Amino acid sequence: MVARVRFLPLGAGRGCPDLVDEREADLLRVLRWVAPGTPLREGLENILRARTGALIVVGDSPQVLALVEGGFRIDAEFQPSYLYELAKMDGAIILSHDARRILYANATLVPDPAIPSTETGMRHRTAERVARQTGELVIAVSQRRNIISLYRGSMRYVLRDTGILLTKANQALQTLEKYRAVLSQALVNLSALELEDLVTVTDVALVLQRTELVTRIVREIERYIIELGVEGRLVAMQLEELVTGVAEEGELIIRDYLQPGEGRTPESVREALAASGSEIMDLTAIARALGFTGGQALLETPVTPRGYRILRKIPRLPMAVIDNLVNHFQNLPAILRATPEELDEVEGIGEARAKAIREGLRRLREQVMLERHMA
Repeated sequence: MVARVRFLPLGAGRGCPDLVDEREADLLRVLRWVAPGTPLREGLENILRARTGALIVVGDSPQVLALVEGGFRIDAEFQPSYLYELAKMDGAIILSHDARRILYANATLVPDPAIPSTETGMRHRTAERVARQTGELVIAVSQRRNIISLYRGSMRYVLRDTGILLTKANQALQTLEKYRAVLSQALVNLSALELEDLVTVTDVALVLQRTELVTRIVREIERYIIELGVEGRLVAMQLEELVTGVAEEGELIIRDYLQPGEGRTPESVREALAASGSEIMDLTAIARALGFTGGQALLETPVTPRGYRILRKIPRLPMAVIDNLVNHFQNLPAILRATPEELDEVEGIGEARAKAIREGLRRLREQVMLERHMA
């Protein structure tokens, strides 16, 4: 798997998935503000190259302004060159909440000294305490270490060099390509088993497991793309090409095999798989998320698909018609056995479409069997 981002929560609550998700979403919003290609990042890079250091608060809330002492009120439109020049002074720079205006420069920030801090330098300690006290984004540019540190609430994140990020993103793409190939083969195998009505719970759980693993790598690469900003366009193009159709295939598989149960929906299953952590390697846990029950032989239980995924592969067949087909015939084997006349009885299917469905299923069977034997 690719490396996790260097996301360093300074407070408690790491074991709570909802809290971690909220922090990560907040982190991604912050990274968009300071990504390469943005005016704020250009100003930060200028400060970094000049090795002058800086303390910048992005936010003009009453909580922030209450900590400001002295300095000069600027209230000017933000320009990267202005930020660079103002950083030559020792004090903090206060920007508006949208980072479009420079409000104060050379200001002294006086956060509550009782707020704990793990930092050692005065600039970074002040940044951490202000972020904790106000909840706003605070940026510290280190004069000696030549790094940019972001603080927001109890979060701390160190921006990485663009070259390092590109290397990591390309490594992750290579990993994704391998996982995608394995997933593609598993999908072909599942299609063949579905057309022969030989599917077991193991086959379904295995494909969902690999779909989730691919999805997790995608989330890692998306973080790199956000942090890379304009430098991540090629990575984004490669990612889109590799994962086209993966999310839809996963959703259709869940719809095919989800067992009836109170409160059990495709959305709840997707959320459960995404939050499963290392349990995603346990096929039994995936089966139970779908609503299957049983003892040790659970994974060997034969199952029958409803037919959403296979029918979706037929060209020009709307999802509404697929829903009608599944509701009418209940499962894929019944649809495969249906005559054109029986298909014609379904709402939204005329004589021409009934023949097209029969022909589409025949071609799909031939294609799947050929791909399976060529693998």
